[in-house]
Amino acid sequence: MTKTNLARTLREPAELVAEHLAPATALPALERVAARYAVAITPALVELIDTSDPDDPIARQFVPTDAELEVQPGENADPIGDHPHSPVPGIVHRYPDRVLFKLVHVCAVYCRFCFRREMVGPGKDSALSDDAYRAAINYVRSQSEIWEVILTGGDPMMLSPRRMSEIMTDLAAIDHVKVIRLHTRVPVADPARVSSEMVAALKVEGATTWVAVHANHARELTGQARAACARLVDAGIPLVSQSVLLRGVNDTIAALSDLMRAFVECRIKPYYLHHGDLAPGTAHLRTTLAEGQELMRQLRGRISGLCQPDYVIDIPGGAGKSPVGPNYVLAAQNTAPDARDVASETRYRIVDYCGEVHLYPPGA
Repeated sequence: MTKTNLARTLREPAELVAEHLAPATALPALERVAARYAVAITPALVELIDTSDPDDPIARQFVPTDAELEVQPGENADPIGDHPHSPVPGIVHRYPDRVLFKLVHVCAVYCRFCFRREMVGPGKDSALSDDAYRAAINYVRSQSEIWEVILTGGDPMMLSPRRMSEIMTDLAAIDHVKVIRLHTRVPVADPARVSSEMVAALKVEGATTWVAVHANHARELTGQARAACARLVDAGIPLVSQSVLLRGVNDTIAALSDLMRAFVECRIKPYYLHHGDLAPGTAHLRTTLAEGQELMRQLRGRISGLCQPDYVIDIPGGAGKSPVGPNYVLAAQNTAPDARDVASETRYRIVDYCGEVHLYPPGA
């Protein structure tokens, strides 16, 4: 079994200073941040950081800053409203046909924009107790409308292959569960952890496995990360992407295009581009919705349809995701010389990727 590199993960502010990821003058502020929010940067990601670039997009995602101590109005410890939709510990049942199953509260790396940052990391419950796990499985079994179970956390790939296999088997044994999806950063943060044993654990009779890989910058998809993703795809496990639109990381058309193309090159279908959630201390990393919509409009005209994600926002309070990309269909307009002749001359106005407007008959 391939040994991972987690023993050398940087977890303390003093270690970040020693590795020149932060200046010594920032140490007192970083210690205050680390006392509230978990810090961990794996060797695979440390190697990607350009310490000569104060605006390095990899560092911006993982190296804490004192901006995280500034909580803005509207920010919330549970910004997407998991708690009101949690019928038993570990389960979030927001949509009729699927549930989130939060198995662990630890990650290989802790993102500075994490929407569950108040709930994950050392000092939090590391995993569900046996009783809580059994209650969660029983809940899924009792709800026949549940077609998909999404393993999340924390990062479910922090589990051992043996434990992962047990969980996959338990879920696949439930007749109405047909899809098991994992949300993970491990292929990027610690590629060696995607071992042959882990890949085998994810393959289970009775349900189809999907994996959603989280990355936010093309540089994260290194040769080792691509090899880890290839081990999954070659085993017949389809991959989709998850990314967060982040100021200073991927909020340019060049960076976003490179990221989406890199996903497709790795046989990962771009899936979600999340608008930044209202998690405490993350305002410095959020864009505006208008900026995100403009980027999506440019992306549509610039790169292949294979590379197009859905731009979505999680509505605060628990109402779920909504697509918030640009609208290309404008209100119908009567173009007849005689405005009373509505039936024959009303046309939709369709906007192309260059911004030009074209008329289209509503009955066509």
